[in-house]
Amino acid sequence: MATAFYLMRRLALLVASLIASSALVFFLLRLLPGDLAQARLGIYGTPEALNQLREEYGLDRPLTTQYFSWLSNAIRGDLGSSILTGADITSELLSKATVTLPLIGIASLLAVIFAVPLGMLAALRRRKWDGIAVSTVSQLGIAVPTFWIGVIFVTMFAVQTQAFPPGGFPFGGWADFGGAVKSLVLPACTLAFAQGAVLMRFARSATIDVIQQDYFRTARATGLSRAGALRVHGIRNAMVPVVSVLGIQISTLIVGAIIVESVFALPGIGQMLLQDVSVRDYTKVQGTVAFITALVFAVSFSVDLLLGVLNPRLRNQ
Repeated sequence: MATAFYLMRRLALLVASLIASSALVFFLLRLLPGDLAQARLGIYGTPEALNQLREEYGLDRPLTTQYFSWLSNAIRGDLGSSILTGADITSELLSKATVTLPLIGIASLLAVIFAVPLGMLAALRRRKWDGIAVSTVSQLGIAVPTFWIGVIFVTMFAVQTQAFPPGGFPFGGWADFGGAVKSLVLPACTLAFAQGAVLMRFARSATIDVIQQDYFRTARATGLSRAGALRVHGIRNAMVPVVSVLGIQISTLIVGAIIVESVFALPGIGQMLLQDVSVRDYTKVQGTVAFITALVFAVSFSVDLLLGVLNPRLRNQ
């Protein structure tokens, strides 16, 4: 019963958050200066043509009517079409997502695979040279800007060794599977290095907290090594704060991908968003931001469910 109530509560929070964020995005964009119809028609914007275009896109209706109309269509997966180009926004987003979502997925996987074990190692050997070295590397990863890491990776692995392409994505997309994967390696490593450094610090802190608990000392008293006691009794407890931070980090990756896609010239959602902002295509910006926001909330919802599995006491909060 508690599990079902916890799930319903989280679902209700997810729906409320999505509606509130969509309204915020919609109305804030309407506060920006400029006339979308005039931007579309330019010098050909006669009063008759402008009125016809506004009527076609519903720009002549009250803002609340426009919002609820857009929201009802968005719930069905229709984010409308660009007022500047006429392109279907949903189709373009799904096309660009085939680059951005695998990039985020690979980067998240790399960050978890390397950061969590290294963070635990740094905690167990925090007074040894290797533990200090891991902590130093994590501090370096936090301090160095993401775009600079990308430039270093391109110089080392694309320009000097030519092991990976310096940027771009295969014209045929994932039909060229090998080429697509190779084009995402450096961008994913760039994101993973920066985000993994933060995750490593939290894994270290969480592990130190666990090994100072009484139950951990009791496990050690039975003859288990520190690594063995952590593996048997401590990993689940240590993973609760790590998973919380991981959810935030994945959400940050969604936004951070905008910078990395620009550095590596990847035709993803971030690159498209920057281009749409530069040409003031606010209808596409609106759909793109709403899509990104929905992804962030979906990640947060998934993390809440996973935390409820790791720590059942959270279901009663």
